[in-house]
Amino acid sequence: MPQNNSHTVAFAAQFKQLERLLCASRPLWQNRSFECAQLPWSEAFPALAETVWQLADIELDEIDACQSRLNVLLLPSLRKDLLAAGKDWNLSLLLPNSLTAADTEVNTSTDTATEPLLDFGDMAHFSAHIKGRKWHQITAFSAKIPASNLPVLEWCAGKGHLGRLIAKLNQRSVTSLEWQQNLCDAGQQFADKWQLPQRFICADAFDAQQQQLKKEQLAVALHACGDLHVTLLKHARQAGTKQLVISPCCYHLIKAKFYQPLSNVAKETELLLSRADLQLPLQQSTIASEKHKQYRLKEIAWRLAFDSLQREMRQVDEYLPVPSIKQSQLSGSFEAFCRWAAASKQVVLNESIDWTHYQALGYERQRLTRRIDIVAHLFRAVLEKWLLLDRVCYLEESGYRVELSEFCANSVSPRNALISAFK
Repeated sequence: MPQNNSHTVAFAAQFKQLERLLCASRPLWQNRSFECAQLPWSEAFPALAETVWQLADIELDEIDACQSRLNVLLLPSLRKDLLAAGKDWNLSLLLPNSLTAADTEVNTSTDTATEPLLDFGDMAHFSAHIKGRKWHQITAFSAKIPASNLPVLEWCAGKGHLGRLIAKLNQRSVTSLEWQQNLCDAGQQFADKWQLPQRFICADAFDAQQQQLKKEQLAVALHACGDLHVTLLKHARQAGTKQLVISPCCYHLIKAKFYQPLSNVAKETELLLSRADLQLPLQQSTIASEKHKQYRLKEIAWRLAFDSLQREMRQVDEYLPVPSIKQSQLSGSFEAFCRWAAASKQVVLNESIDWTHYQALGYERQRLTRRIDIVAHLFRAVLEKWLLLDRVCYLEESGYRVELSEFCANSVSPRNALISAFK
């Protein structure tokens, strides 16, 4: 199908709108909260600073988990500061569904399949050993597969849960590409048992010599991370693969130190995004159990407390990352945690340390970092949209007609964006 120039212009225009906002707002989101001794933007945004300090600690996670509530609480103060400074940011871009144009057409498109008329409850053998949320994601993604007779390539398949369901629903030939042999074996065993048209290929998705992508094919990828889904897009472009349906994830898992734009429009960007910057879209709190929430808050506070301690001991004012810890370590004493962290980083501790002082300092720093982060989170959806549109524009420049939509509710997965491309 020929490329739709009106879509191309619409997506490129949206991309540039987002870029202008992201460039202007960098002081609010492109920072490292754990390195800050105060709100890094408090002088330029005094009303916003006052507002975030008025937020109750106990409510921060719930506020963070709901983007609309976050906007309601913080945007009025941000607007006040911008007005006082004579700045005009397009804050409407932070609101849900503000970028319509091509998106509106996506939601009403007939090219994407509707929900299948299949009772998934009768497929217990398909969903066995798959966690509920993951199974919901797989079924929702499967429902968006375009109807055709093209064979399917499942990229980074794991055990092939997605490909298995596609093969079952549509009786379509599915090739599942996965680099771990044990996962391939487990998936093939299941496919053979239920006589499904699914075969596994054990291969590295990064190996450019693997000629698995073909022209007459539909390539699918559910939550392929970083360079993995980018590699799929590049290989598909080279092969001229007719259809792609992907849901990107984990944009920060890249080999390069900084983000490498794909599309021509993105290559003109002023944004320089580190791997840490690319983690911003993934930073959305989930309302976990109270026990797990307390463990998480305790770990962050203790890490920040040790950071204050190690800066004093080393007389070096810089952050020192500590290895991952087991949850059981948080059941011990704060002193024991610090001694473990010091030993792991070869930090020499003095004999007389006021452990209570540093522990209290850690919790105080945590109050600061959570507020720096929650302001940055105003822009997490905008940054993800920017990254998605880079991929969309790249595919359009390659001759595809592209649609950008959602395949499931945010409550099922915050990584619910769906890129569908057709030739």
